[in-house]
Amino acid sequence: MSRQYPIFVFAMGLTAAIPALGQQANSRAANEAELDTVVISAKAGDYTKDKAGSAAAVAPTRSSLQATQPQSIISRDFIERAVAPTAEYSRVVVIAPSLSGDSTNGPGLSETKITMRGFSDDQYNITFDGIPWGDTNNPAHHSTSFFPAAVMGSAIVERGPGNASNLGYATFGGSINLFSKKPSDEQEGRLFVSGGTWNTRLYGGAFESGKMGSTDATLQLNVQRLESDGYVNNNAIGSNNYTAKFTMPVNNSKMILFSSINRIKYVQPDNSNGPTLAQVAAFGKNFGLNNDPTSFNYQGYNFTHKATDFEYLRLESDWGDGWKTDGRVYTYSYDNQTISSTDPTGLTAPGTKAAPTGNKNIPGIDKQNKYRVYGVMMNVDKDLSVGVLRAGVWYEWSRTDRHQYDLDLTLGVPNPAETSPTPVQYPSIKFDQQSSILNIQPYAEFIWEPGAGWTITPGYKKARINRSLSALVNQTTRLPANFLVGYEKSLPFFTVNKRIGGNLAVYAQYAQGYQIPDLNTFYITDPTKNSADPQTSTNYQVGIIGKSDRFAWDLDVYKIDFKNKMVSNGLTGANAAFINIGGAKYQGIEGQLTMIVGGGLAVYVNGSSNKAESLETGKQIARAPLKTFGAGVLWSGGPIDTSIIYKMTGETYQTEYTPATAANYDNYKIKARSNVDFSVSYKWEKVLGLRSLKLQANVFNLQSNQDVTAIGLGKTALGDQYQFQAPRSTQISLRTEF
Repeated sequence: MSRQYPIFVFAMGLTAAIPALGQQANSRAANEAELDTVVISAKAGDYTKDKAGSAAAVAPTRSSLQATQPQSIISRDFIERAVAPTAEYSRVVVIAPSLSGDSTNGPGLSETKITMRGFSDDQYNITFDGIPWGDTNNPAHHSTSFFPAAVMGSAIVERGPGNASNLGYATFGGSINLFSKKPSDEQEGRLFVSGGTWNTRLYGGAFESGKMGSTDATLQLNVQRLESDGYVNNNAIGSNNYTAKFTMPVNNSKMILFSSINRIKYVQPDNSNGPTLAQVAAFGKNFGLNNDPTSFNYQGYNFTHKATDFEYLRLESDWGDGWKTDGRVYTYSYDNQTISSTDPTGLTAPGTKAAPTGNKNIPGIDKQNKYRVYGVMMNVDKDLSVGVLRAGVWYEWSRTDRHQYDLDLTLGVPNPAETSPTPVQYPSIKFDQQSSILNIQPYAEFIWEPGAGWTITPGYKKARINRSLSALVNQTTRLPANFLVGYEKSLPFFTVNKRIGGNLAVYAQYAQGYQIPDLNTFYITDPTKNSADPQTSTNYQVGIIGKSDRFAWDLDVYKIDFKNKMVSNGLTGANAAFINIGGAKYQGIEGQLTMIVGGGLAVYVNGSSNKAESLETGKQIARAPLKTFGAGVLWSGGPIDTSIIYKMTGETYQTEYTPATAANYDNYKIKARSNVDFSVSYKWEKVLGLRSLKLQANVFNLQSNQDVTAIGLGKTALGDQYQFQAPRSTQISLRTEF
């Protein structure tokens, strides 16, 4: 057994041995759901059913009649029908209104950063089975590193901070909630294989034990291998995933054990922001790496190995007399080991200090970002005659080890490249630091149901976070460091849902979110001089939801005040600090609609108008699309399923507005871009001794658009790096069930 897991394994064994005294707590949303998807509560993770063939059952995205904030529920059926078999979570959720993001190397073949209402990847939560996860230097996420689409049962995009029991380090902008697959009641096995453009191959198998004997325990397994050369030249990817989920009633409780392990290799530079315009003109939009060892872009100098794992134990119990508990013990880790050249733009002359003067050796870095997180989540519910009183706590501790060492890649030796501060004690160490986070967040809420269809939920949460850093050589200052800084924030919540008959509901939300301060606020001489308040958002949202056999629709409007933006005070040395100045105002309107036409045909549309304006300038902030639009047609007839899905992302500014460089603001605005994906499948039942055989064809970016998706600004315009849509690609998949 790996030495990484002794605490977690001990906790699992101890908890499993405790006799539970009640029956499994049922979700209060059990009457409002759909096929193979999770409904209403991203915390609950319960699966229920909608009427087969109804608009809610076939909708690519839709909301729940019990929602208290804007949400988009995405089912396993849609994932299998319309999403690339090679995909990760970003390709699943990007169909939702107000979300945007592009995979420049092909679907699922490179990391993708999703924007939600203009909030960047580190400004919203991502959870898996209710557990928040993300980087420890800032709460950003690596889309290809943890959960491939094959292990996902569904997703809920929640565009808001949620209630007090919604946990994470960036409730600031909302949550993308991912869920594992529902166990099957019957034993079944799957083998699957896909092949496609850019030498893309995916193959693997899955197993469902069904309910085993008198215990009703279930076991799920998924093993898969992905390989691809990718669209970008010499940017290959290879990854393995091993996932297991075990569920079992323990007396009258329910226990879940889950583990997912990934091993990934990328060939790409650490700065993978795309080619410059000069490189595009010379080599094309897919220029990445080459086979020239005298070049910064040599593929032998640019590669990453990643190892990740994610495990949890969950125990839900009913103790009688209305008392229920839901507890989780979890751990996850991320280990990124990267070798990369320092400048893929080709604008820096070669040469290192490790070799004689005048050499043309290639400088590079040895980069490590390695962390492990341990956590406990526990809540207690008390059922009352007028609702549910809930109280809980989230505790988490993490340890991170990061470094960058300077290398001469040509010689494979350290490069004494650093020049400050003098005298230089560690000339080949850019930084070497260890950091930790200690987090405790108690919360309470009351789900009050006074009758007449009303559900009113006030709540309160107290966030207490300590960050510490110990560094032989700190990042940026290159000085030794040993710091501990604490942050606190009180967060109030108030939501209302009113059911109007059986097919209509309205809701309103007032809630505050926050974002943990970035580790880069420690890259100064004395971070205790920083402002103590984390960045916060105050959300005001109202919406209406409708549901019938033919229609599933919802509409919402929102206003978000972002305050306490952390920015540098512009000073250096002992006077440097990060202070709370300004912020932004977000407001917009969003909607989604699915309509059953008849004869197996359904049409779908969603859209959003999104303002995200700086309080200082009144201008739209950088990388915040002005609008999104989605549409689709889905048809199912006997053994045939087909869909065509369109998504448009509106104009997006790539730099912040400043009066001194006003022209750049408009010059760096990229036009709206769109994408159409097509899927068709045929399923044979009881053929060749198998339970079923399914053949599927997917075409991605049907129009083969190659518009600009992002611009990384360089020190000069010559150093600007451009990312483009990957052109049309296809994947053919075969899946057997037995």
